[in-house]
Amino acid sequence: MGKNSAGILADRQIESLAAAGVIVAPPFATGQIQPASLDLRLGQRAYRMRASFLPGARDVAGRARELALHEIDLSQGAVLETGCVYLCELQEQLALPLELSASTNPKSSTGRIDVFTRVICDGSREFDTVPAGYRGALYAEVSPRTFPVLARAGSRLSQIRFRNGHARLDDDGHRALHAAEELVAHAEPSISGGGVAVSIDLAGFDGDGLVGWRARRHTGLIDVDVVGQRKAADFWEPVHARGELVLDPGEFYILASKEAVRVPPDHAAEMTPFDPLVGEFRVHYAGFFDPGFGAREAGGSGARAVLEVRSHDVPFILEDGQIVGRLVYERMAERPRALYGADLKSNYQAQGLKLSKHFTL
Repeated sequence: MGKNSAGILADRQIESLAAAGVIVAPPFATGQIQPASLDLRLGQRAYRMRASFLPGARDVAGRARELALHEIDLSQGAVLETGCVYLCELQEQLALPLELSASTNPKSSTGRIDVFTRVICDGSREFDTVPAGYRGALYAEVSPRTFPVLARAGSRLSQIRFRNGHARLDDDGHRALHAAEELVAHAEPSISGGGVAVSIDLAGFDGDGLVGWRARRHTGLIDVDVVGQRKAADFWEPVHARGELVLDPGEFYILASKEAVRVPPDHAAEMTPFDPLVGEFRVHYAGFFDPGFGAREAGGSGARAVLEVRSHDVPFILEDGQIVGRLVYERMAERPRALYGADLKSNYQAQGLKLSKHFTL
């Protein structure tokens, strides 16, 4: 990577990494390369684990042999049960140069069905972080929290983003970018702590005060690879409120931001997952926002951030307009060839309150 290409790598650059042997994998599937990330595919083998773990100075495969309860063949598909922890080999391996690091997150559709997914590698001391210069295999820890899921070799539950140097904006950088691009539909957004505040919409999305969805318990199976397979009413119950909502401990909610969010074509963004200073809950999954999300250049006029929310040990009251997370923007190393939205027929462009692609209303 050249000295002038600091930032998040774009789609063409990801293709170049594969051609140079930095990403070692079978041929990419259609749509696997996103504007600023690469989808990661499950491999043939998974393990039902005693518990989640970080390998520390050890390799993941050796630690898995010590902690695995049994091995699972994913070649024909397998059911992953709620409340269990699985370690899945990934098809993609890395041989990163010293100037290139990576980070991972669940895909949007993964988070919206409450499948807790994070990536580890040999020597990991943190989840979802691949250090600069790493050479070796990648593994996904997968734990369905609410719905049992059917997954198979080739299923794409996580994404990886490659980073050359320092690309994250500071508070002044966020203010300047908002002044130029209006990152959120708010005249004076809260910008502090390295990000742009996002608040919750509890005013209602229809005349009946619909503000979100709460997951049902003891449902049927969701095939992670099939679009529009399930009726939403069999898995979700609508949540109606007028200005405030009591989060029940342990329940899983789909809510939406009050602000319409925009990500300019030369930037990417990430939602911070949890701030202990704002209450006893968390926005359940950090998420990537690709260049073009909600942007005019990609046929958008702003799009709500859909939020996966879970309360902790006590009931917690959310009020309309309450800050629940922050968007952190980063510079792209180059503008992507395809933007999120019209170029890719993206599932969640111009979204409001929207469930994952697996459901029909």
